[in-house]
Amino acid sequence: MTMLVPIAERQRPNVLSKMVGNDHLIGPQGILTKLIQTGKIPSIIFWGPPGVGKTTLANIVAQELATKLFILNATQNGVKDIREIVEQASHEKNPILFIDEIHRFNKGQQDNLLHIVEKGVVTLIGATTENPSFELNKALLSRCQVFVLNTLTNTELITLAERAVETDEFLKHNGVVIKETQALLALSGGDARKLLNILEIATAYIAQTNKKPVHITDSIVQEAIHTNVAVYDKNGEQHYDIISAFIKSMRGSDPQATVYWLARMIDGGEDVAFIARRMIIFAAEDIGLANPNALLIANTCFDSVNKIGYPEARIILSQCALYLATAAKSNSAYKAIEKALDTVQKNGRNLSVPLHIRNAPTQLMKDLNYGKGYQYSHNYNNNFSKQDYLPESIRDTIFYEPGNNAKEKEITKFLQERWGTP
Repeated sequence: MTMLVPIAERQRPNVLSKMVGNDHLIGPQGILTKLIQTGKIPSIIFWGPPGVGKTTLANIVAQELATKLFILNATQNGVKDIREIVEQASHEKNPILFIDEIHRFNKGQQDNLLHIVEKGVVTLIGATTENPSFELNKALLSRCQVFVLNTLTNTELITLAERAVETDEFLKHNGVVIKETQALLALSGGDARKLLNILEIATAYIAQTNKKPVHITDSIVQEAIHTNVAVYDKNGEQHYDIISAFIKSMRGSDPQATVYWLARMIDGGEDVAFIARRMIIFAAEDIGLANPNALLIANTCFDSVNKIGYPEARIILSQCALYLATAAKSNSAYKAIEKALDTVQKNGRNLSVPLHIRNAPTQLMKDLNYGKGYQYSHNYNNNFSKQDYLPESIRDTIFYEPGNNAKEKEITKFLQERWGTP
């Protein structure tokens, strides 16, 4: 039994009640659910990882509101297509324009959207895997409501897999029984589309032997996937697997693997901004204070490749990636902020600022001892005065611990001289 339509499409829900996950948006009390019930929605940006239902939600919203849905993909369509759709939409009542991967539109293309959103020609629904704050024009973003869709949990993914086994004709024909889920979950990475594709590939792989019922086990899934390795898909399939390999290779200081995975992305047509942006994050998270110049170089790389574009951008990306791969590594800054955030979230949200370091712009505040006793560091030897800056209950907490590298050994010496900390 051959199924030409992909299983993810066959299993795509057509009503909100069949959607799995993201109850904060689409559950009975979800904000999007309530908006739909009013019969009108604002322009929306769906931000979330692949396979969480962004496209499906756009279709359901249009269906629930009984309005015409126009669809564009920012990787394939441009200003001409926008104008053609605007012309068609002008004859419809409350039409919705859905743009997948909206972050791939450049500034000029986004400016064209701004005009039609302002005029109310269409209600815009954009879908993006990238942070809208960085990828969308501020003017356009200010006119849209951003809804964050979260990665599906393992429980939610298993629910989807079991539903597919019960309802999909291909899986039912082969008597699929899911015996183990660890490999399915690990390889799907929270992506529902990927999960269903893996399930279908594994089923087809076993079905070649005419063995029924088909038992899905971890070993069968791994064997089937390794036999059916997909080409690089910048729109979702291997997108996150290969960027993960690229980052881990840089973190492991392996320049050979780094440039190989970089080449895989370039050959697959990956967005230069996506690669460069990940290197900025890497420079701060994995190199940090061991080589502060790494962040400057990564940021320069980002600016440069956006100006140059392919094919020449490949040289700039390679230079930066190899610099990062061969730089000294430290995640001390990352660990420090994670520990500080953990402290804030557990017991530090309401801790009072010590009086002596509070701002005192008014006489009343001065009368209340705001700023009293503060020692201005530059008035002391070495521009340093040993005084407390943390709330009393966490006064001795250590958040930042310098790493074991040349640069941070200097920082350790500095802190020991000033604070006497080990």
